[in-house]
Parts: sequence; C-alpha cells; structure tokens
Amino acid sequence: MPHKEYKPAPIDTSHVQVPRELMELSEYLAKNIHEIWASQRISQGWTWGEKLDSDQKLHPDLLPYEELTETEKAYDRNTSMETIKIILSLGYKITKA
Repeated sequence: MPHKEYKPAPIDTSHVQVPRELMELSEYLAKNIHEIWASQRISQGWTWGEKLDSDQKLHPDLLPYEELTETEKAYDRNTSMETIKIILSLGYKITKA
C-alpha cells in the first residue's frame, strides 16, 4: 500500500520540444526499456501467459517488443520520451557521434 503522504512530483517537461532527430532514439530507448524489464522478469522466474498471474509468475507482455500491442508500446515510448525530455530540460545536449 502506498504511503499516505507520498505525492509524486515529476519535473514538468511539457514545455520541452524534442528535436525530430531524437525521435528515432526514443524508439530505440523504448525497445530497450522493454527488453530490460522482460530480462528482469525472466530472471525472476516469470514466463509468458495469456493473462497476468502473479502467483504463477505469468505475464502477457513477455514478448518481443515488436509483438506488443500499440497500447503496451505506448508505456515504454512515454518512459523513453520523458527520459529524453528530462535530459534536455536539465541543460544536457544529446548528439549522435
């Protein structure tokens, strides 16, 4: 159960414009975020299952990123885009070597 006093306060990145050249990076990050999550789950004994079952450690998203629904990909894409936005909002520059 969440702590009653905890109120998430992420940094507001709504003003950050992500340059077009970073959109491809965002998709690579989204895929990698899923791969890390899936690797961690598998190492904990989870396997694919049609329905989520925590007791049996079954998860319907233990699939290659390309096979996820667009809804499921959106979670990883949002995480990757917010990561890029926070980096940019803190004054860092992201450039391809």
